[in-house]
Amino acid sequence: MACKSAPRRICAVIHVYPPDPDNALDQMNIQSPPGPAEIEAMLGLDPKSRRKRRGRRLLWLALLALALGGIAWWVMAGQGGGKAISYDTAPAETKTIVVRVQATGNIQPTTEVEVSSERSGVIRTVNVKANSVVKKGDVLAELDTERLQAELARGKAALAATEARLADAKATLNEKQILFERAEKLSARGVSSTQDLDTARAAKARAEAGVVAAQADIAVAKADMAMTETDLTKTRILSPVNGIVLKRDAEPGQTVASSFQAPVLFTLAEDLAHMQLEADVDEADIGAVREGQKASFTVDAYPGKSFPAVIDTIEYSPEVTDNVVTYKAVLTVDNDELLLRPGMTATAQIVVQEVADALAVPNAALRYTPPKEQKQPGFSVMNMFIPRMPPARKNTAPAADGTRTLYVLENGAPKEVTVHVGVTDGKDTVIESGGVKPGDEVIISSRTSGT
Repeated sequence: MACKSAPRRICAVIHVYPPDPDNALDQMNIQSPPGPAEIEAMLGLDPKSRRKRRGRRLLWLALLALALGGIAWWVMAGQGGGKAISYDTAPAETKTIVVRVQATGNIQPTTEVEVSSERSGVIRTVNVKANSVVKKGDVLAELDTERLQAELARGKAALAATEARLADAKATLNEKQILFERAEKLSARGVSSTQDLDTARAAKARAEAGVVAAQADIAVAKADMAMTETDLTKTRILSPVNGIVLKRDAEPGQTVASSFQAPVLFTLAEDLAHMQLEADVDEADIGAVREGQKASFTVDAYPGKSFPAVIDTIEYSPEVTDNVVTYKAVLTVDNDELLLRPGMTATAQIVVQEVADALAVPNAALRYTPPKEQKQPGFSVMNMFIPRMPPARKNTAPAADGTRTLYVLENGAPKEVTVHVGVTDGKDTVIESGGVKPGDEVIISSRTSGT
């Protein structure tokens, strides 16, 4: 086919050839397009594929229904089946109930003395150390005494000088006495004038005054010397009691300045074989605590070992710590084995009341109440996954007339009994009156199980 040339035109020549049966590409190009049935089969939308999917869906739904039915049967069987109640009991017994009050405190010496120095100076020697056993009057330490020794020597010299002046004054008085007597005789004869007699009398009086002044000077000198000797005595720091040295704060060469406040050099404890426990009793318990009551206490240093004690004093002055009010009770303690040391923390049990041959039941019996029967709710999916808890029942508060209720097991069933209760030791409670007798099995707890 010829293409005539023309301006502004594009001419194309198309050659058409017959298909080649031996060419695979020509064979693919001449195939017919897929029909609607083939497309549905390829996409799984044909009736056969739909039946397969529907069968699988029904199978999963059947399995799910079977699982839910099993869960529902299990829940309903657990809720709707018969239940058996088993009871835990304890016998009502006749025993001695001991009521105790607990208090904590510290072990302290019966007498603790802090020893200081009345004089200032330099410590020359220290004769004891911590834990040294001392007796009353033993020298614990000594201060330097050189200055005081010099003052004592000076005092002795001053005393000797005053004694010499006294002797001179006495001699002068003796002389003036003789002159006065002579002038008096001459005046009586009329030989001497009255003026001479008056002069002799005045001289005698001055001599007597000189003797008195010399005697006073001697007294002053002796007093000064006695003060110096006393100061010398105070340079020796003595033990005021028989006991043991708990703490020593004195070293040789240390300067002691006691002008304003005397420093504590030694702390002594008198007789550690007899100590005391200073226990803090709560204000809620102080009304039951009395002097003379027995107690026992333990310390962390000796686990399992109990030490006896007796209340000696209960102080009226309160101690308030973080708005908690306590009162201090002082208990006497025998420490013959010297196991207890000052400052140990102790936990005391004070016996405030003891009831012998008392009918008692466990405290759990007064708290127990039989379980309340509940109506079974209908089945629901929420009840399967969130089961309802049974309502709690308590039997703790006494009635208006002071009675309490407990339950006695008779013929396999709980029987309600009303009783009047007494004191408790924290574990058992005294039954003062009511329908309980020794040997009765009181219920303290119960368990419910499916049969």
